Amino acid sequence: MKIVVSDDLAAAHALRRAVFIDEQGYTEAEEWDDLDGAAILLLALDGDTPVGTARLFTEGDAGKIGRICVLKPHRGTGLGAALVTEGCRRLRDAGCRVVRLSAQTHALPFYERLGFTAHGAEYPDGAIPHRDMEKPL
Repeated sequence: MKIVVSDDLAAAHALRRAVFIDEQGYTEAEEWDDLDGAAILLLALDGDTPVGTARLFTEGDAGKIGRICVLKPHRGTGLGAALVTEGCRRLRDAGCRVVRLSAQTHALPFYERLGFTAHGAEYPDGAIPHRDMEKPL
């Protein structure tokens, strides 16, 4: 497995469709936005096949990781953690001092193991409860 910066938006969209729309029930209107063009796109590859993705943003000294997903057959392999770790590394290298994300509440323990702390109240994103999290870099 390797994680690369890519401009292959079609591959990222196919992964996000499989996970967020087909599997988790988000609507197309909830998933697609106009932010992909401003994002740094990470793709996790198994050989040449995309199996995970995340997108990164910077705003001043803060970074954000979003739309993190891994195809079902590759979950539990450490790939999700590798995507988040690589995203944090790239954001730190870009000068960010903190990274933020919006986590599905069932995934809070996963992000806590990676050094993130939840804050604020739970809120819905689509039909799935989320909480904001952050981690100093």
